[in-house]
Amino acid sequence: MAVTVSINTQTTSAVAGTSLFAVGESLGIQVPSSCRQQGKCRECLMEIIEGGAGLTAPAEAEQHLRGAFRLSCCARLLEDAGPIRAQTMRRATMRVEASAMNLPAAAQVSQPDPAVTRVGDRVLLDGQEIARSTGPLLGLALDLGTTTIVLRAVDLESGKIVAQASFENPQRFGGTDVMARIQYDTDYPGHLLQRTLLGYLTRTIEQLPIDPLCIYEIVVAGNSTMRDLFWGLDVRSIGQKPYWSQTEHAYRTGQTTTTAVSRAARELRLPCHPQARLYALPIVGGHVGGDAAACLLAVAPHHSDELVAIMDLGTNTELFIGNRQKLLAASCPAGPAFEGRAISCGMPGLDGAIEKISLSSESTAPVIQVIGDGLPEGICGSGLIDLLSELRRTDRLNEYGRFEDGTSEFSVTANPAISFSESDINELAQAKGANVAGLLTVAKAYGTTLAQLDRFYLAGGFGRHLDLTAARRIGLIPDLPDEKIVQIGNAAIAGACVALLSVTRRRELEALVKTIRHVELETDPGFFDHFVQGCQFNPIRMQPEATA
Repeated sequence: MAVTVSINTQTTSAVAGTSLFAVGESLGIQVPSSCRQQGKCRECLMEIIEGGAGLTAPAEAEQHLRGAFRLSCCARLLEDAGPIRAQTMRRATMRVEASAMNLPAAAQVSQPDPAVTRVGDRVLLDGQEIARSTGPLLGLALDLGTTTIVLRAVDLESGKIVAQASFENPQRFGGTDVMARIQYDTDYPGHLLQRTLLGYLTRTIEQLPIDPLCIYEIVVAGNSTMRDLFWGLDVRSIGQKPYWSQTEHAYRTGQTTTTAVSRAARELRLPCHPQARLYALPIVGGHVGGDAAACLLAVAPHHSDELVAIMDLGTNTELFIGNRQKLLAASCPAGPAFEGRAISCGMPGLDGAIEKISLSSESTAPVIQVIGDGLPEGICGSGLIDLLSELRRTDRLNEYGRFEDGTSEFSVTANPAISFSESDINELAQAKGANVAGLLTVAKAYGTTLAQLDRFYLAGGFGRHLDLTAARRIGLIPDLPDEKIVQIGNAAIAGACVALLSVTRRRELEALVKTIRHVELETDPGFFDHFVQGCQFNPIRMQPEATA
């Protein structure tokens, strides 16, 4: 009997005994693998959305997987199986924020001074010959995000981007946030998270329209956990106070002079020139990692007299407040709610996600906008903000996250049935509360208020697609005028490119991060009060003058 199988929304029929890998290939879906379906490379991961009981029991090679994840070369269809729905770890329709915009012109590299240079046919790295070639001098910038990966190939002589790619981070089988991945890497030795990521990166680089042998340097921006997983380092210490990575511990105990990491690229066997170098941007402290440091390169607040805040909203929100006088930083453990996770109707920014919602009268169905213009399947982060804002604006929801009509949920669409519950609202309230508490605590530590900010930069894909009016109404961002709020997209990849193109700016950043004060939010006596305020769905109270 044929079994109906859907992978990444493509549907076909297959006979019992067929592996999910083979089904994917029949649909033209590229499933990563480097072991010829032997279950050894552990790259051909799929997440089973429906019908997992219709597959063979997990093989020994799959014992490292939790929940609904399977190796597609091992998972085979059973007789009498019902419909099976699965998705690969690299969903082609996922919206990845791969670009930055609205960045200060003064922060960009006008005259490249890269580490890789040329004299005749001699290719030099830091002035030392590493190759003879008349071909292009290329560098690779990597933004290793918890949810998505972005990479750019850059011509180091002209500064132009020659190729770009992005994909969903395949490490999500180990958890959706950094703490879960730290625990996973601790429980399952063998660098499984690193191996999976490197496998996907290798294939992505090989598919770029460039010669990998022309890549002479790779610059990596990633949070402390992502960066150390990439290197294959033990990340357990990042999950325990004082939340220092091995590289930060080495720096703080005087074993090294920087938290930046520089190694030969051949150690990780990525496609590039044999003498290429891997350089990871320095971390600021704790969970404020190299991706946050890259944002500093992209915005350069340390060159400005304006008082600015830079906030990259996400599972772990990174935050800076300051200018050339001083900079403070903090990380806000918001959790994955605003990325659509832990929410019954939530989903990432894939085709089928509702990204915009507006409400009118109680008798009128919500007006929605869906990514891909197809049928709705759930709501992504920007849609969740819209929905909360519209429920507040139309007096359906009170400031404490309770429905005014006494019900426990709100119907967004009837067919398919997508609803929004008070438990969902509670998850979002806590995520919002953590971000607001971080903002207010760091502003107080700086001796200023949010009202005194000259510029508020919203970084990252989530911040890029936020409706500012909606975000202000529910108190997710400060109640500042539009002209003070700048949505800058993926500033981390832009900063990684700056470091790739300028050794001067790279060294400047290494010196800068040593001067930044890292604020430990939970030690502030007012943090809990700020958190309680932040959990309410009201505009953030803006004091006109500093109180500290």
